[in-house]
Amino acid sequence: MSLITIRPAILDDLETLLAFEQGLIAAERPLDPFLKDGEMTYYNIPQLILKENTHLIVATSENELVGCGYLRIEESRNYHKNPLNGYIGFMYVTPTFRGRKISALLLTSLKDWAKTKNLKELRLDVYNTNNAAIKSYEKFGFKRSMINMRMDIK
Repeated sequence: MSLITIRPAILDDLETLLAFEQGLIAAERPLDPFLKDGEMTYYNIPQLILKENTHLIVATSENELVGCGYLRIEESRNYHKNPLNGYIGFMYVTPTFRGRKISALLLTSLKDWAKTKNLKELRLDVYNTNNAAIKSYEKFGFKRSMINMRMDIK
């Protein structure tokens, strides 16, 4: 098995990260009937790379990008005990590298970066039917918190 390394994303990674974003959207479409049809994007990836309050990282294997994730420093709700939190998003691992604990490596790196910013809390969103992701996040230490509910108005 090849060595996996984690490093900050750079603008030269953009083409692959755009492909990862489309892979993530394709995986989430069946989980979310509220996603619009046709071409779409979730992220402004160059901004995720360049913004000071965001840390976008990639996992590599033999100089090939195989995963990514980001942590964005956000203000918490005024009633939360921690004034700031680290919001984690864009967690993606290529299908051929899944099951190798790459998401745990990414999460550990993001958590370590959050500690350097004196953050005391991490948050993320995950589809309630995405059992593999939920299991991975819970194994890492995340706890379920709220359920977001929606409905169509007809």
